[in-house]
Amino acid sequence: MFLELNSGLGLLVLVFLVFVLFKLFRILREYERAVIFTLGRYTGTKGPGLIIVIPFLQHALRVDMRVVTLDIPPQDVISRDNVSVQVNAVVYFRVVDPGKAIIQVERYLEATSQLAQTTLRAVLGKHELDEMLAEREKLNQDVQTILDAQTDGWGIKVTNVEIKDIGLNETMVRAMARQAEAERERRAKVIHAEGERQAARALADAANTLAQEPSAMQLRYLETLAQVAGDKSSTLVFPIPIDLLAGFMGPSRPPRPEADQ
Repeated sequence: MFLELNSGLGLLVLVFLVFVLFKLFRILREYERAVIFTLGRYTGTKGPGLIIVIPFLQHALRVDMRVVTLDIPPQDVISRDNVSVQVNAVVYFRVVDPGKAIIQVERYLEATSQLAQTTLRAVLGKHELDEMLAEREKLNQDVQTILDAQTDGWGIKVTNVEIKDIGLNETMVRAMARQAEAERERRAKVIHAEGERQAARALADAANTLAQEPSAMQLRYLETLAQVAGDKSSTLVFPIPIDLLAGFMGPSRPPRPEADQ
């Protein structure tokens, strides 16, 4: 019976030693770190590779160091010009200090998500709708700067923020389409008026040049005749101004004086 107790005790000791050895060694991947607590107190960060954790005295929490892609659900935002839009975005961040990420905040993923939603609404609410649509890169940078500053105490680095979509209701879409159409019509009228002004200036310059040389007007008239003669019409009526014929005629003779009576 004594041998049976010794064999049973030895088996228990063996099982206990195997359990201790199993808990003593941990293998961490390249992107993992272990936050070590000894008797409840933070004593450091270990990894990657093979680490030793003393069972019953130390406790290890694994932390992923890779970049996390956090999707921000659509947020109802009222712009500075009182336009209601729905905005969703994506945040890229990573843990740079595992100790702070575990100690300073309870669940850093959830905390970062809630902070990103609040910051997105606060930043976009300070801008008008046109600024949201035209200056998206600047808004991304503003949101990233604010998030990075607020999560620095949690050991988190926000690397990038991208606004994916700005949703508008149908009424606002139609209003913006009418505005864009009116803007295009305005530009077309301005361009047409500018063309008319340039054409009028060119015609005025040409008229001044022709007025300085009467023979130039005659040459222009003959050139016009040549262009019209190229048409296939059988009958051609072309007016000839009297002033033009005066250039082809010789100088007019002075009136003959009346004989003295």
